[in-house]
Amino acid sequence: MPSLAHLPLARESNPGSRELHPVTKVESRFVDPLADPEWDRLVLSHPDANFFHSAAWARVLSRSYGHKPVYLCFFHGGKPCALIPLMEVKSSFTGRRGVCLPFSDFCGPLLFDDCEPSLVAARLSALALERKWKHFEIRDGNWFDLAAEPAVEYLGHSLNLRQSAEGLFAGFSSSVRRAIRKAEQSGLTTEVSQNHESVTEFYRLHVQTRRRHGLPPQPLSFFRNIFDEVIQKGSGFVIRASLGSRCVAAAIFFQFGRTAVYKFGASEAASRAVRGNNLVMWKGIRLLARNGCELLHLGRTSLANGGLRRFKLGWGTTEKLIRYFQWDTAAGNWVGRCDHSKGLHNAFFANMPLAINRFAGALLYPHLD
Repeated sequence: MPSLAHLPLARESNPGSRELHPVTKVESRFVDPLADPEWDRLVLSHPDANFFHSAAWARVLSRSYGHKPVYLCFFHGGKPCALIPLMEVKSSFTGRRGVCLPFSDFCGPLLFDDCEPSLVAARLSALALERKWKHFEIRDGNWFDLAAEPAVEYLGHSLNLRQSAEGLFAGFSSSVRRAIRKAEQSGLTTEVSQNHESVTEFYRLHVQTRRRHGLPPQPLSFFRNIFDEVIQKGSGFVIRASLGSRCVAAAIFFQFGRTAVYKFGASEAASRAVRGNNLVMWKGIRLLARNGCELLHLGRTSLANGGLRRFKLGWGTTEKLIRYFQWDTAAGNWVGRCDHSKGLHNAFFANMPLAINRFAGALLYPHLD
C-alpha cells in the first residue's frame, strides 16, 4: 500500500486515488487507515482529534463487523485542510450507507481553518451517489453552518484534566465526593491492567449491565479486537474494583494524543451500594491526568436520560450538544429523525436470559451502526 504522500493520480472512484478540484485548488484523496501510517499523524495535527478518529479504532470496527473504511483527505497547497473518517456499512437488512463513524459517540470531520465546509459536503454527497448509499451520517456536525435540523442530538460531557488531583476532586459535586469516599472506605480494591483477563472480566459485567438497560451486549469478538488493537498496544486500559476476589465494577478508557475517552462502564447490580463505578472513574481520571492527558470525554448521553446526565455533570464536566446530520441520497437533502434509543425492544432484552442476549448481540451488531 503506498503512503498517503505517494498516491497515484487517478479517478477518485478508485480507493487510494485522488482528484484535483481546479476551481478551489483543493485535492481530495482516499486513504486506508488500516494500512497507511500517515493517517494518525495527520489526525493528530488537528486540535479536535479524538480516539475515534484513530487508525486503531478503524481496525477494531473493520475486524469486528467487516465495515469498509472510505476515509477522505482534502489538501490545499500540499497541506491538509479536511480529514473525513467514513465507514461503509453494508447489510441486507438495514441497507448500505456511510457513517462517520459506526459505534462512535462523536467523530465529526476534522476541518482546518482554510477549508470550505460546502466543498466537503458536496464531495460527500457525490460519494454517496457513487457508492449507492441510501444515506450518510455525520456524527458531531458542529462544523456545519446549516439551516437543516440535525437528525438526532445527544449531550456530550468533557473534563479538563489540566489541574491537580486536589483541584479535580474539589470540582466534583458533593454527591460524587461522598460516593468516592464511601467506596474507599468499603474495602474495595482497584487494579489498572492491560491484560486479556481484565477484558474478559469486564465483559462478564458488561453483559449483565446491558441487560439491565434493555440492550444486547456487543459480541465478545468486539472486545477481543479492542484488546488486540488498542489495550495491548498501550492506547487503553481497564480499571477494576473488587470486593475480595470478586470484581464488582470495571471501566475501559482509551487515549489518543492528549485526549481520552471513557468508553465503557459496567457493574454488578447487587454491589451498587459500595459505589464501585465512582471509584473506577476517579482512579481513571487520576491516572490519565498523571500521564499528561489534558481532556477526558465521557461519551454521549441521550437527551432523555436525565440520570446519566446528572452522573456525568457531577464530575465537574463541561456539557455541549452533539449533533448528528443525515444526508438522504435519493432526496438530495438533509433529513431529520428522532432518537430511537428507547422502545419496546428494551423491555424484551431486559427479560431475556444472558445467553440469548449475547447471541442476539452477535447477530444484530454487524447490521447496526
